[in-house]
Amino acid sequence: MPLIAPKSNRAPRASRAPKSPLDDLRAPDPGSRRTAARALLGTTAARGALEAALRLETDPAVRQALLSALVSVADDTVVELFAEMLRSEEASHRSEAVSALQQLPETAAQVIVGLLHAEDADLRIMAVDVIRLLPHADAPVWLRDLLSKETHPNVVGVAVDRLAEIGGADDLPALQAVRSRFADDPYLAFATDLVIERIVTLAREASG
Repeated sequence: MPLIAPKSNRAPRASRAPKSPLDDLRAPDPGSRRTAARALLGTTAARGALEAALRLETDPAVRQALLSALVSVADDTVVELFAEMLRSEEASHRSEAVSALQQLPETAAQVIVGLLHAEDADLRIMAVDVIRLLPHADAPVWLRDLLSKETHPNVVGVAVDRLAEIGGADDLPALQAVRSRFADDPYLAFATDLVIERIVTLAREASG
């Protein structure tokens, strides 16, 4: 007589749903978190989760992936997060924020203008660092406005240095005013003279 297998009383096991990249943002393995962040590039719905993950993440490679994903879905809240990072005690986080903001010229513009008027001179310096590679047509105007009021020599120095790269003839009055105000500062006087000379020379060459 053939043997008949006894019937099992167990319910059939439900198939496990595939994990979402959102779940893997909290995975213990950094490689999984990095893969998840990359998978969420351009995913607007993941913005909040990406922001939360970046606030907690310590692995540099994962942070880079998270930053790339956030830049791809950036809005005002993301830009504010990057601006907050500029105040971090971690130098690497401040550098990450500068790099991220430079990729968002239009979205970041208002925040950068605000930082140029921050009470903290270090924040004003970092805002000028962002402007250095920010492809925004108003960047020289922001620097001229800063120089018209700035009293901190270090901030003036970096602003003058940036105008050496992006400045033009319209910036000469502001630079000449700086040269006059800081005539007793040998470094600023020298640096400003160099920038003025460079702009004048380029303008002369352009006019033939």
